[in-house]
Amino acid sequence: MTAQKKVDLAAGARVLAIISPMTQLNTPYPSTAYLTGFLRSRGVDAGQEDLALALVLALFSEEGLRTMRAHIEALPDAPCRPPVLEAFMAQFDRYVATVGPAIAFLQGRDPSMAFRIAGRGFLPEGPRFSALDEFIDPDGGDPLAWAFGALGVQDRARHLATLYLDDLADVLRAAVDARFEFVRYAESLARAQAHFEALATALAEPPNWIDRTLQDLTRAAIQRHQPTLVLLSVPFPGSVYAAFRIAQTIKALDPRIITVLGGGFVNTELRELAEPRVFDFFDFVTLDDGERPLLNLLDHLAGQRPREGLLRTFARVEGQVRYFTSADADIAFAEVGTPTWDGLPLDRYLSLLDMLNPMHRLWSDGRWNKLTVAHGCYWKKCSFCDVSLDYIGRYDGVAAATLVDRIETIITETGQTGFHFVDEAAPPKGLKALAEELARRNRAISWWGNIRFEKAFTPALCQQLADSGCIAVSGGLEVASDRLLALMKKGVSVDQVARVTRAFSEAGILVHAYLMYGFPTQTVQDTVDALELVRQLFAEGCIQSGFFHRFACTVHSPVGLNPEAYGIQLQPVPFGGFARNDVAFVDPTGVDHASLGEGLNKAIYNFMHGIGLDDDVRRWFTERVPRPTVDRRRIARALAARHS
Repeated sequence: MTAQKKVDLAAGARVLAIISPMTQLNTPYPSTAYLTGFLRSRGVDAGQEDLALALVLALFSEEGLRTMRAHIEALPDAPCRPPVLEAFMAQFDRYVATVGPAIAFLQGRDPSMAFRIAGRGFLPEGPRFSALDEFIDPDGGDPLAWAFGALGVQDRARHLATLYLDDLADVLRAAVDARFEFVRYAESLARAQAHFEALATALAEPPNWIDRTLQDLTRAAIQRHQPTLVLLSVPFPGSVYAAFRIAQTIKALDPRIITVLGGGFVNTELRELAEPRVFDFFDFVTLDDGERPLLNLLDHLAGQRPREGLLRTFARVEGQVRYFTSADADIAFAEVGTPTWDGLPLDRYLSLLDMLNPMHRLWSDGRWNKLTVAHGCYWKKCSFCDVSLDYIGRYDGVAAATLVDRIETIITETGQTGFHFVDEAAPPKGLKALAEELARRNRAISWWGNIRFEKAFTPALCQQLADSGCIAVSGGLEVASDRLLALMKKGVSVDQVARVTRAFSEAGILVHAYLMYGFPTQTVQDTVDALELVRQLFAEGCIQSGFFHRFACTVHSPVGLNPEAYGIQLQPVPFGGFARNDVAFVDPTGVDHASLGEGLNKAIYNFMHGIGLDDDVRRWFTERVPRPTVDRRRIARALAARHS
């Protein structure tokens, strides 16, 4: 630590929190809003920047498209270019003329453009639009009429404009960098990487056009804010590479600026960090909630706290990585303050409509104020979940009055009354108290979030939540098997899930089910039976949306910590000092779960559109599978029992 750094920070830290590419484009990822709001509440000069959004808006502009064309023209001659490049070059003038209006429309700044876009004659259509041919109108009419009807012009146009951007992203991947996606960038460099080598090699390579654009945006942000300390939040593996590029740029610009790495990826994957090269880019790496670690770090940098007084913080000392922590308590959830989006361009986010799924569109369409009802999970028993980590294991609630105070402050700041509660599982008591407080203040909002399908959600409570503004809930049905739900320690049964989801649906609340396959000891019969129960839940109107994902074992979950209890054997993975989270395992059942996944997701997609709800579920699998063993009226009987 140089004397100059100590003097600068002691005089008053200026903190800049940065959202690293890529996260999401319709609304800011909330981590910087939380930290900025907290730091300001403690008198710290703090600002924030979303470089993920800024990068996309720079790339997908008239100037960006001209640069894409230059890259294509510089490619070596090939006998056959990818169709997406040929389509782009053939219609280049139309792309340049339409990219600005398309972006403005998706930002909500030019809604009248919907009529031209929906007419299918304005935007150039590349290979992505071929997917529309799958939607066949039996009467020979508009293939999108089934999804949007005669009056859904705005939604139809948003879907078409999203396909248009997807085409341009395909061009970018084919001509510049195959690692780019709208929600992740160079994800493979960080996901399940025990060693730092792949990331270090990529960062040592000359920056490509995307990297150079990000470097320019970084330097501009530093010039605007003049920070002494920069926080880089990396929630996902797909935002790690860009965070390191940003830190690399900052260090080249002014090595006196302190850089700090944190976020969800760090909290789950870098808990055993021992790679010194990480600290060529970052001065400190912090774990778990950042409020108290940042206060301790600011004190330390100002010369008011010894290094041993840091909390959950890695640093490099004499060439070696050391972990510092203390007995200081975390900031209580009631005292973390109100998130602020001040400084973020809320009118420039893109409302995308990529999947014709009513729940998925909430994640990508519209700008939601993200807020938390309570810290952690009140259940914290599920065996597949990282319950041993702080962000789940430490439950801390807040009074409903305080929560609604935060809601009202955010509405005043943003002008938006839509909220996404990002809890691991919002507590029923907390939601009931929230509904009562909103009613007491006569405050109208719209909200959605994640819950557990537990019996506390009675029909009366579901209706009360709907009256308070709840429009959708998501929750884990997981394997839809009572045996496996018990093994998971999920704390619910299939019949209970049926009754709770029906109560939400009858209250007019959209229900999305998280579904899982490949859990330890899950057989093919279990999987087929689970799909049959899911079919019945759709047919009975209990759920309207769902998605199957493959079970992944993590080292922080009860399965990973005690594999013998779940009948599996973990495969050893040599640890190279960088990331450690997902771990492969041997399941004695020997089921080829990958081959079943395609059929599961094909089925769920059709169920969401009312197709195949009376069919034998075996039709969705390409290989022979056993007949379901569950009663075809199992869910109907469970629902009837509610009224008996």
